[in-house]
Amino acid sequence: MPEVPVSVQRAIKELKGQDSDPLCAYVYDLPELRHRAQGIVECLPPGCEMFYAAKANPALPVLGALAPFVHGFEVASGGELDWVRRHFPDTPVIYGGPGKLASDLEKAIDQNVELIHVESLLELQRLCDIAGRRQANQDILLRINLELADTPSTRLTMGGVPTPFGMEEACIPDALALLGRQDRVRLRGFHFHLMSHQLDEKRHLGLITHYLETVRAWEARYGLTITEINVGGGIGINYTRPDQQFDWSGFCSGLDELLQAYSDRAWKIRFECGRFITAPCGFYVGEVLDVKRCGEEWFAICRGGTHHFRTPAAQAHDHPFDILPTHDREAAAPVVANHSVTLVGQLCTPKDVFARRVDVESLGVGDLVVFRYAGAYAWNISHQAFLMHPHPKEHFIE
Repeated sequence: MPEVPVSVQRAIKELKGQDSDPLCAYVYDLPELRHRAQGIVECLPPGCEMFYAAKANPALPVLGALAPFVHGFEVASGGELDWVRRHFPDTPVIYGGPGKLASDLEKAIDQNVELIHVESLLELQRLCDIAGRRQANQDILLRINLELADTPSTRLTMGGVPTPFGMEEACIPDALALLGRQDRVRLRGFHFHLMSHQLDEKRHLGLITHYLETVRAWEARYGLTITEINVGGGIGINYTRPDQQFDWSGFCSGLDELLQAYSDRAWKIRFECGRFITAPCGFYVGEVLDVKRCGEEWFAICRGGTHHFRTPAAQAHDHPFDILPTHDREAAAPVVANHSVTLVGQLCTPKDVFARRVDVESLGVGDLVVFRYAGAYAWNISHQAFLMHPHPKEHFIE
């Protein structure tokens, strides 16, 4: 039985009936997204907040569905800042990411960004100069790339080893000295994001424990009073074993217990998740255009490709999917039955692959392949102009 929700199947059927060309579309389940976001936020212990990382999926209906539930949005470019501020002028915004332009820093001050996550000493100097010239106050976090003796690796390590992100711990004294020479830019705390695609809640709790212990030591060493610790996002989606997802409820229970040990601190703990929130609420649909055998392998060519849906190529995995069979297959077209098949797109490259050698009971021309977990780092990260194929339809279930 397909795992595609009935509401999504209904939307796909409506889209299919809109024109005679084979279907290629994104469908987003906004009611489910609202329900998921509400549940994620309600699980958080007291003193914790959830900001949504807009980079995961900045589509306006997605942001609109999330805005009532999350505590704010995290942006990572001047463009994202403009987009979010234009449509959500009163929603709290924090601004991170490397390589900020001076004009971006000016814009952040002008648009009342709550916190800027500073990535380097040079960026800090630039921000202090801008704030001084404008006689404007700006609160910041310092993003620190902690050096870990035993870095708990995931598929995408962002810190703990040399990376372009954040500043090393040895820079803290210089940063504090720079801040001490002016009074416009004010330190509120630290930002950590050492890895993405975390699927093990116990290991993630261990990492957060290390963050908290480190900040407590820095408070004592440097005479600081910290009010905020941003622990990043990094919670992953298990694309290869969809039945084994990160246990958010169990994680939050463990986090609540962990934070009891720091009850003497007035710390606000912030998360900035993206993929974990929106990925399950998006679906990418490609109609099968052709099925053919080459040697011992079968290939199904789907409408669309990784120029629309780059997630499987970016993550180097076989993406989970369901098949919605057609009742009107071409009589002359072959059918793959009880065999493995490689699902590909329309691009002129052998890298245009959604899933390799996956078993199917039956797949033929006209069937609809529905890829789940397509709501984050999907359409917005894809090379959309390649070969000048038309864009997929977009449908948001309200």
